[in-house]
Amino acid sequence: MRFKLLMFFAAISISGLNAQTIPLGTPVIQDYLRRQQLLGKFDSAFSFNYRPITISKNGLNADSLVFNANQYFKTITSFANDKGKVKLLPVEFRMAYDSNHPDSRNDGAMIRARGLQTYLSAGIYTELGPLTIQLKPEFIFAENKDYQGFPFKPRHFESTWQTRYIWYNLIDEPERYGVNSYSRFTWGQSSIRLNKWGLSLGLSTENIWWGPSIRNSIMMSNNAQGFPHLTFNTQKPIKTAVGSFEGQFITARLESSGFNPPASDVIFRGRVSFAPKPDDWRYYQGLSFSYSPKWISGLSLGFTRWVQQYYKNTQATNDYFPAFSNLFRKNDNNVTRTEIDRDQAAGIFGRWVWYDSQAEFYFEFAKNDASLNLRDLLVDTDHSRALTVGINKLFPTTKKHEFWQFNFEWTQMSQTESRLLRNASSWYIHSRVVHGYTNNGEVLGSALGPGGNAQYLEVAKVKDFNRIGGAIERYVHNNDFNNAAFPDDFTRYWVDYNLYGFYEQRFNSMILSASLFYTYSFNYQWEVLFDPDDPSAFPDTPGVDRNNWNFDLKIAYSF
Repeated sequence: MRFKLLMFFAAISISGLNAQTIPLGTPVIQDYLRRQQLLGKFDSAFSFNYRPITISKNGLNADSLVFNANQYFKTITSFANDKGKVKLLPVEFRMAYDSNHPDSRNDGAMIRARGLQTYLSAGIYTELGPLTIQLKPEFIFAENKDYQGFPFKPRHFESTWQTRYIWYNLIDEPERYGVNSYSRFTWGQSSIRLNKWGLSLGLSTENIWWGPSIRNSIMMSNNAQGFPHLTFNTQKPIKTAVGSFEGQFITARLESSGFNPPASDVIFRGRVSFAPKPDDWRYYQGLSFSYSPKWISGLSLGFTRWVQQYYKNTQATNDYFPAFSNLFRKNDNNVTRTEIDRDQAAGIFGRWVWYDSQAEFYFEFAKNDASLNLRDLLVDTDHSRALTVGINKLFPTTKKHEFWQFNFEWTQMSQTESRLLRNASSWYIHSRVVHGYTNNGEVLGSALGPGGNAQYLEVAKVKDFNRIGGAIERYVHNNDFNNAAFPDDFTRYWVDYNLYGFYEQRFNSMILSASLFYTYSFNYQWEVLFDPDDPSAFPDTPGVDRNNWNFDLKIAYSF
């Protein structure tokens, strides 16, 4: 409530407005600017490791021939000898539809829901001296139709449900947001900031993205609803004699969805498996920075660490800067229980742009279980690790400004062989911070979720803002659960094969992005048609397969 009042009174007390921030989720533009960088037409010092992008006098500069911010953000009026301006942010409309079961990723405040879902956002941005205010609320409506989730007994045995509840009890990731339609109003991509020398200090509810990944950022993405946070970050690379630096430090409040997992009141094998989660918000702190050496063109290397704990635990330890302590666990035996009741992860990332080849290579490597010490980190590097590797390449065609774009991204979130000697548990779940790494019921990192793996290959023809193409993806759902629930059964992997088609076009004041993808799910929800009276059918047991169609439409209109 105090945050909402602060945003309201700040909005009515400032009379000068200006607009230059491109929020995450805005169709087309950020991908377009990334392509322009490969072509040498956009700031080569910017790493694309931190988003949203700010194009302003305190942020990045863009050639008006590449991106004309004055055309994209409509000026209403100016004041104070033209030092202050009032501009409108583009109106954004999104629509998503899933025919059989939800499959939504990297869509911010939109939720996992079957049926039709819509999103509407509009706003203004304020700048007066070093003070800026962006007001960009969001409204979401979802039909939230019923669908077949994790099958009830006897389709899955009670012992399987008990294993499933190991995950349900350690993460806030409901199958369905209630039984009725869902609507929500949020502050969306709003912020209040003080900006100077390429730095920014403020209060924000914007979605943020850390790392160079295009589809699956391990540590922070826009897969979940944005959350209120205090932020100190760079808005452009800070250049020094040895290279440039970028980064962000945030302290935030994460909330639960308020919805229970399925069958939360059902008795399995003599007891209720569901364990209610604490009614407390989570104190979150994250730190990320990257360095681009002066002597190696296009290279950036970075580090990220985040820590979350329930607020009552923060009060008990009086530790309001946990991101700066206990990187290793060698001192665990010498600290109190409350000091251990926190969830953390750390990782490194890198991006290397090869301008002569109009290509880039990027990676993220992160661990969700702190190593005992440096020796443990070097000896058992695979323990608890997740990895994303990607390459993006443009090939010129015979036509001016037209290219073929190839993108391949490989992500592994499931546990490695190290689990056989030391269980690390799945990414994004936690035995003490039992809401997991989520906000409003969705994972803050990779949309693949706990134990998910994916391989994605995309081919598209691009020209300026416009893009048309297709992709194929193989997505394995929660391998960690599969291995725990069915250790001797190699027929139950839940694997989706996705075929994508997409079209992006700029029409003067309007930008349109449309995609259609078809999913064939093998062994949906890890279910096979097992006949206990015919054990000889194994391993030719047929699976319960599903088809799903997903349509996604995004429109941004500038006045």
